[in-house]
Amino acid sequence: MEPFRPRVIFFRRLIVVICLISIPCLLSLNSRRTHAGDSGNLLENEVSVSEIEPDQRGGKAYRLTYRVPVPIDVYWQFKTDFDNDFLVSNKFIREHHFISRTGDTAVTENKYIHGPDVFFRWQTTIFQDTYNLEFVLLNPEACGQKFHYGSIQLEPVPEGTKVTQTAYFDFWGASFWAAYPWGGGMTDFLTYTAHWEQDVVMRLKNR
Repeated sequence: MEPFRPRVIFFRRLIVVICLISIPCLLSLNSRRTHAGDSGNLLENEVSVSEIEPDQRGGKAYRLTYRVPVPIDVYWQFKTDFDNDFLVSNKFIREHHFISRTGDTAVTENKYIHGPDVFFRWQTTIFQDTYNLEFVLLNPEACGQKFHYGSIQLEPVPEGTKVTQTAYFDFWGASFWAAYPWGGGMTDFLTYTAHWEQDVVMRLKNR
């Protein structure tokens, strides 16, 4: 059987190459399902997820864009309600705690279904005049990350509110998570969260 050994090795390597090629192709296919372009003409329930230039220190970064069919002031109230009980209805969030708010800075803690069994402590700075939020992970080392920060920008549009979120992060496996096209990957997580927000804000609006 020794003469067949090189052929076996060749096919094993071929399978690995096919898998590596398939991941970005599947991610591209998945992105086309959720991508509605960057022109701002997002229809209801459409979500755009794209990778952008990462931080100079490395890691990965993304831009998430979607539309919420409520006025910007209604959605702003939803996004700045840090002391809430609706966040745990997101299937990826196990626990949520409001820690403090001083002026335009709020601190919260989340524990997620996936990842280390620790609380991620987030600091969010509120810029009400420009409908902008800037967030940063305060305890990245405890969460197995090097850094994680980003911003959320709201913009009024005829259909309601356009939301653009960007984030920059680095942790072991970040590239794999960003490219993973199935459930639990970055695109799935962000797309689900955008749809979840669309549903929750409508329910809260109609209370």
